[in-house]
Amino acid sequence: MRRTRSLRTPLLQGRGPLSKVPPVLVFVLVIGLFVAGVLIRGPIGAALLGLLALAVVGLLVATWSVLAPAQRAGRVLILGVLVAIAVSVL
Repeated sequence: MRRTRSLRTPLLQGRGPLSKVPPVLVFVLVIGLFVAGVLIRGPIGAALLGLLALAVVGLLVATWSVLAPAQRAGRVLILGVLVAIAVSVL
């Protein structure tokens, strides 16, 4: 029988600056930035989406060495889609 993981345990153990940030807060912030960028449109919307893309790049650079090739490809694909959306709202 497989043991189930508690919902309170972190997905990845870490001691970095983001380890103490609640995941729900990060989720709400990312969704808020994305929705605001798409709804506002124009240069300000593209800047909000660009800010989100920079955060994705930072996380991708920080975790690149521990990601499997398929995970890397998925994250690069997400980054590409985010940049394409940012360009389209201009």
